[in-house]
Amino acid sequence: MCSKKYDWMHQDLERLQAGERLRNMIESHWLDDGYMERDGIRMLNLASNHYLGLNPWLDDDGWEQVKAWCRQYGESGVRIGSGASRLISGHDGVHAQLEREIAKFKGRQAALVFTSGYMANVGVIAALVGRNDAVFSDKLNHASIVDGALLSRAHMYRYSHLDMNKLEYQLQQWSKTLEGKQNHALIVSDAVFSMDGTVAPLRDLVLLKERYNALLLIDEAHSGGVYGVEGQGICHKLSLHERVDIVMGTFGKAFGAVGAYIAADDIVIRYMINRARTLIYNTGLPPLMAALILMRLEQVKKADHSRLALMRNAALLRDGFIEAGLNTGVGSSHIVPLILGTDDRAVAISRKLAQSGIAGIAIRPPTVPEGTARIRFTPMASQSEEELRKALSIIVKVVRET
Repeated sequence: MCSKKYDWMHQDLERLQAGERLRNMIESHWLDDGYMERDGIRMLNLASNHYLGLNPWLDDDGWEQVKAWCRQYGESGVRIGSGASRLISGHDGVHAQLEREIAKFKGRQAALVFTSGYMANVGVIAALVGRNDAVFSDKLNHASIVDGALLSRAHMYRYSHLDMNKLEYQLQQWSKTLEGKQNHALIVSDAVFSMDGTVAPLRDLVLLKERYNALLLIDEAHSGGVYGVEGQGICHKLSLHERVDIVMGTFGKAFGAVGAYIAADDIVIRYMINRARTLIYNTGLPPLMAALILMRLEQVKKADHSRLALMRNAALLRDGFIEAGLNTGVGSSHIVPLILGTDDRAVAISRKLAQSGIAGIAIRPPTVPEGTARIRFTPMASQSEEELRKALSIIVKVVRET
C-alpha cells in the first residue's frame, strides 16, 4: 500500500515529462564578466535578472562596509539572521535605515521591506481587499499578483494584456453593482512584464484609478534600478510615483540581492504592518542582507552608464532577431523574448544553445500562454557588443535549423 502512495505524483510527473514541461534544477556556477557554468559548459548568461551586471560577489571592501553599516545602526557585528518576525524581535536598526533610504529613493512618505517580491505582493493584495471587494489584474501579471488576488477572496477581474478599454468596462460594471456600498477596488499591474518585455500604460492606469476611485498597485520588480534617474523606476520616470498608491519593488533583480519593498503613504505602511500576513508571520529579512542592500542601493544610484549599456544590449538582440525574421512580440524593454510556439521546439532550441555556450532557458505554459513557448533573453549591462553579436549569430542559426 505504501508503495502506491505516491502513484499519482509519478503519473503527473510522467505527463509533464511527455509534454516537455517537466522542471528540473540544474546547478549553475556564475563566472566572471557575465558568464556561467552548467553541466561543465561555459555559457554566456542571457538567462538571469541581474540586469545591471553589478559585481555578484562580496569583496573585502564590501564586507567592511557591511560591518560598518551594522555597527552604525546598533549591532556589535553582522547578524546573520533576524531571529524572529519583524514584529517580535526581528526588526533591526539596519532594517529601519533601509526603509528610510528606500522611502527617500522612491519619493514616498514611508517604505516597508519584505523577504521577497512574492511575499510582498501576496501580503499587500490580501490586506487591501477582501471577500466583497474587487481586484482588476492584467492577464499577464506575475503569479504572485494572481495568488494574492486569489487568497484575498475578492472578486477577480482579469483584462486582456494592456487592454485599457476592457479594464474601464470592467470598472464600470463593478461600479454599477456597488449601490452606495463602500467596497474597495484595486487595480494591479506589472510595470514591465517579465516574460514579454512589454511596458504597462501607466498614465492610463493612473487616470482610470482616479476616475473610478480605485487603489493602484504597480509592481516595479523588473523596472526598478533600470529606469529613471538613479534607477528609481518607471513610475518616477513618468512623474507618476506620487499618484500611484503603492509601488512594489524587489532587490533580487537589478540590485542583485534578495528581498522586496513597498513604498507608499505612511498610513498604508502602518496598515500593512498590522494586516499583511506575509510580514506579520514571516521571519524578517536577515540584517546581513539589509546591510548589503543599503550598500548596493548606492551603487544602483550611480549606475546610469550601466542602464544605458543594458538598453543598448537589449536593442542589439531585439533588432537582430527582427532582422532575421524571428518573433520577439511587441515589447521594447530590456527583456527580449524569442517566441517559438511549441514546448518541444523551445526545449530543443534551449538545449542546443546550451551546447553552443549560450544560456537561454525555455519558458513554457503555464508561465506563458499556450502556444507561446519561448526563450527569454535578458542581457546584462556588463556584456560586450562583440559577445552579444556572436551570441546573436549562434541563436539565429540554431533557431533556423530547429
